[in-house]
Amino acid sequence: MAVTIVDIGTLIVQSPDICGNRPRIARTRMTVGRIATLWQQGLNAEQIQDEYPHLKLEQIYAALAYYHANKLDIDASLAKDLMDYENYRKVFSQKQGVEA
Repeated sequence: MAVTIVDIGTLIVQSPDICGNRPRIARTRMTVGRIATLWQQGLNAEQIQDEYPHLKLEQIYAALAYYHANKLDIDASLAKDLMDYENYRKVFSQKQGVEA
């Protein structure tokens, strides 16, 4: 039986037209930031796979490795996304006459 070697450098990609150029698992729209957030919430790779069974463990571990290698940038991006969300929610709530 032939063994196929996977170049782990191909598991994480970025495309300007997909997911806002955020790093993501190749051939999916699952961003490294989403995997990192799940990990920060206490899920391990196997639990993440249980939640997203279309992902392979090697993809999840590649995303976690990419996150740890680029932690400052990804954490900053996640913090900005959260701030943008909170600002949007506040503006939307004010327009709807509801307190955030």
